[in-house]
Amino acid sequence: MFAYVGSFTTANRKARGNGINVFRVDPATGTWTHVQHVGDLVNPSFLVLSHDRRFLYAVHGDVDYATAFALDPATGHARPIGRAATGGLNGVKQDFDRAGRFLVVANYIAGNVAVLAVKPDGALADQHDLLPLTGPLGTHRTEQTRPHPHDVVFDPARRFVLIPDKGLDTVFVLRFDDATGRIALHCQMRARPGAGPRHAAFHPALSVAYVCNELDSTVMACRWDAEAGTLAPLQVVASLPEDFVGANTTSELAISRDGRFVYCSNRGHDSIAIYAVDPASGRLAAVGWEKSQGRDPRYIGIEPNGRFLYAANEQGDSIVTFALDAASGRLTPTGQVIPLGSPVTIAFTR
Repeated sequence: MFAYVGSFTTANRKARGNGINVFRVDPATGTWTHVQHVGDLVNPSFLVLSHDRRFLYAVHGDVDYATAFALDPATGHARPIGRAATGGLNGVKQDFDRAGRFLVVANYIAGNVAVLAVKPDGALADQHDLLPLTGPLGTHRTEQTRPHPHDVVFDPARRFVLIPDKGLDTVFVLRFDDATGRIALHCQMRARPGAGPRHAAFHPALSVAYVCNELDSTVMACRWDAEAGTLAPLQVVASLPEDFVGANTTSELAISRDGRFVYCSNRGHDSIAIYAVDPASGRLAAVGWEKSQGRDPRYIGIEPNGRFLYAANEQGDSIVTFALDAASGRLTPTGQVIPLGSPVTIAFTR
């Protein structure tokens, strides 16, 4: 198994990253061994793997293109094979359609969603569809001055795409056309004023999706109607303990492989909130909080075997390994800390 880590690299991001780093992962112990550094890249922040794990794709903070890499299955090495225009600045998340023929990208600064075709050799073509997002702005004076889509999440059937928009306090649901690779607005769900929806994740078995709200430090559980393609609020819970009074923003969600637990990272409290999932309704109950062992855990993710959770502490310049207790959902630091400048996200092969 390999892990690919993207990072921020530029001075305006106050970054200390150096591009994409590749690690071999021991699935039994969770131990990482560095195998490659891919440099000369501008903020290769969010990464995603093709369905067949033969290619890696990066969007780049503050610029308007995405880059494709061919992967060597034996060594894990990534080789650049070209880049393509995304139609807007600061791509922040991306995901593939059912067949892996199209890549959907959220452009945070531009406030739009793009679709890029994937060529037979794995390279990307420039965006051929672009959907601007519109609506009433949120109430935050500095963080909600324009649309800010921050995630791209296909539903389990890959008929619809969820786009949480931090600037508009809205989760947009888009229809996706498999034949043409085009998107269209289907419906939308409003969050609380000033909530700032950031990232979303579907439960592996229940008709429920979870959304972390960056600005008010909450997590929403939402009912998902797969036939109608609609999302409706079910529950809102705090991402912070009651006694915390400092500044905080949420950043990422992770769900255990069996769907019994949901995790949310906090930047400020520098922790990972742990929730138990009600197996019938999907509602959340707080289990506790585990410190991320570093500043600003921008990303958290569970490796494919479900035994370890990794926290990428962007301002702590580290990736910290936690053993996941399958019975309680609790996290225990293993003692393994990977030093790495300004890590943003991790993509795992299986």
